[in-house]
Amino acid sequence: MQSLRRIPFAAARGYSTRPATPQVSHEQLQSIKSMLRVDHAGELAADAIYKGQLATLPRNSPMRATIEHMHEQEKVHLQILNTLVSNNRVRPSVFYPVWYAMGYALGAGTGMMGEKAAMMCTEVVEDVIGVHYNDQIRELVKISDNDNAKNLAQVIKVLRDEELDHLNTAMDNHAKEAVLYDPLSLIIRTGCKAAIQVASRF
Repeated sequence: MQSLRRIPFAAARGYSTRPATPQVSHEQLQSIKSMLRVDHAGELAADAIYKGQLATLPRNSPMRATIEHMHEQEKVHLQILNTLVSNNRVRPSVFYPVWYAMGYALGAGTGMMGEKAAMMCTEVVEDVIGVHYNDQIRELVKISDNDNAKNLAQVIKVLRDEELDHLNTAMDNHAKEAVLYDPLSLIIRTGCKAAIQVASRF
């Protein structure tokens, strides 16, 4: 059986927004490029969040191995989006450095607050991303008789499934028990949704 890591790489390398017949409309093409731009920004931020958490969590934390594992998966996600953005000549978000800085700060801050806060961050972020990826998959399956749109939908499904695995891991590790869960989760959730809207356009 192929690993999850190899399946999306194969699809990512073969995907093109210069679609086969029938052609997608101009609006659909721009929508696909917007999807790739915002997903690229999101995976960059996710990579930065885990880097920040690993920088501030104690070396002897029992959660380090779990976070390192999730970080390795996010690195692969970012490589996939780098491939898609490059292959399809999609302009990255102009706020690329901002997303990285904000992600790292969020990760470092929640890491300093402890393991439960780090898991709370993962739970909220991955919940937002799971919904976001599901919305994209629904849009792509509406493009009928187009193998490229189907390929991209499959890539996003694999990414979504791993993000939801991270969500479940966070829930299993007491994310809801974090100090100031309600206000902090609201701030993080609102920030993630706002970042998606901005990155999709700029």
